[in-house]
Amino acid sequence: MFKLDGRVALVTGGNGGIGLAMARGLAQAGADIVLTGRDATKGDAARAEIAALGRSAAFIMGDLGTAEGCAALMEGAMQAFGRIDILINNAGIAARRRPEDLSIEEWNGVIATNLTSAFVCSQKAYPFMQRQGGGKIINIGSMLSLFGTSFGAAYGASKGGLVQLTRSLAVAWAADNIQVNAVLPGWIATEMGQAARAQIGGLDERVTTRTPAGRWGDPADLAGVAVFLASAASDYVTGVSIPVDGGFSIAG
Repeated sequence: MFKLDGRVALVTGGNGGIGLAMARGLAQAGADIVLTGRDATKGDAARAEIAALGRSAAFIMGDLGTAEGCAALMEGAMQAFGRIDILINNAGIAARRRPEDLSIEEWNGVIATNLTSAFVCSQKAYPFMQRQGGGKIINIGSMLSLFGTSFGAAYGASKGGLVQLTRSLAVAWAADNIQVNAVLPGWIATEMGQAARAQIGGLDERVTTRTPAGRWGDPADLAGVAVFLASAASDYVTGVSIPVDGGFSIAG
């Protein structure tokens, strides 16, 4: 039920952090992997890591800031493997500023990378999945889809929009046997999470104190939910958003 043999997964922002951890999990379940990102050195290292697990892997440099860039990624994946069964929209950036200090350029950059690219990549993957008879799209949201912070206006808006986009695509494409779901990571010890911990005074203590699990998440904690949502085990699950946060979002 959880096997992904013969499936091809494309992971945006897959050359590190949560994206690479999910790619690892999918590869261990049998999928071949296409990774995208803007850092070729990290991308080549990530590709080699996936290949060492015994799966075919490719890395494609790409600009998710334009529709043309998103379309080129899909075409590159099709040229490499001839199909796209799983799309993980993971690429994301943050601008940690109070709203009154946030420039329109920073706002537009966050929305374009975190939300618009997920829409366009999904739109460009749709005809391939439709012709194949189905597919899985997994959007990486955030716990800031659920509540706000003083320093996360653009990031929270983009991730909240991603949850609603997930629902809309799920309804639109259910008849094509395409399931669309979201994962909402909590405080995860990625490069972005570590930067937040360094920039925001007292954050580390607040996170560990409030989180029932008593720790920050590890990127590997996201691998299992990715395999579930990418596999036949979730064929009747669509339009949902699953927090993976050690209980942070439900703690009193």
